[in-house]
Amino acid sequence: MRKRGRTADEVGARVGAGTAGAGGDLFAPGPNGDDAYGEPILRTVRLNKAFFMGETIYAVNDVNLAIEGGEFVLITGPSGSGKSTLLSLLGGLDRPISGEVILDGRRYSRLNENGLAALRRQKVGFVFQFFNLIPHLTARGNVMLPMRFAGRSAREVGERADELLALVGLTDRAGHRPSQLSGGEQQRVAIARALVNKPAVVLADEPTGNLDSKTREGIGEIFGRLNRETGQTFIVVSHDETFNGLADHVLHMVDGWIERNEVRSRH
Repeated sequence: MRKRGRTADEVGARVGAGTAGAGGDLFAPGPNGDDAYGEPILRTVRLNKAFFMGETIYAVNDVNLAIEGGEFVLITGPSGSGKSTLLSLLGGLDRPISGEVILDGRRYSRLNENGLAALRRQKVGFVFQFFNLIPHLTARGNVMLPMRFAGRSAREVGERADELLALVGLTDRAGHRPSQLSGGEQQRVAIARALVNKPAVVLADEPTGNLDSKTREGIGEIFGRLNRETGQTFIVVSHDETFNGLADHVLHMVDGWIERNEVRSRH
């Protein structure tokens, strides 16, 4: 069994409000008997994810995080260190083998798949390296799609899509399909789509990985502006130095654990 020989306290990275232990009052009910935990928007408690390939390989190893609302967190590390796996766990796209994720007071372990999907739809926006746009829909149609699944009115959906396309500078490209857009334009559509339901947390996995340097800088500027102006929490996995100046914290991952948490002053 391959697992780094560190305790959870040693591995846990303190981000924002602090590192959460396995017990204590983290799981105590809030003041109204609900799952209110205070300031951190997102917590993990002794989070583990392993893959079984002849031996047990830990992709995420006893990770403890407490990320406050409005923070910009950059996760970096070598290929295979567990960055994308951790992001998938934070977003509820994958389940851990042990440990807990708590988003805005809701524990993932208490939710079935439908409940977890509903929480993702309400609270999380995803931006991926590969844009994952629907080919036959226009830019506007792609941005509108998550709101339609959320049951919003046609008027509200259209107005919100237009607002976000203007925000990312694509008003004049709203009627174009993905094949008619550049890579940078497609990524800006994907960002607008991620924000359409006003998520509390935006998770981005190598969002500039397929873009040229000028376009990468533009995406970084959009992320930074949105973080400052909306107060949304951004958690970005990237090797791109564009994001260094935006981050409140840089988490360095090695072999599934947080090697260090580097606190940054924003430029």
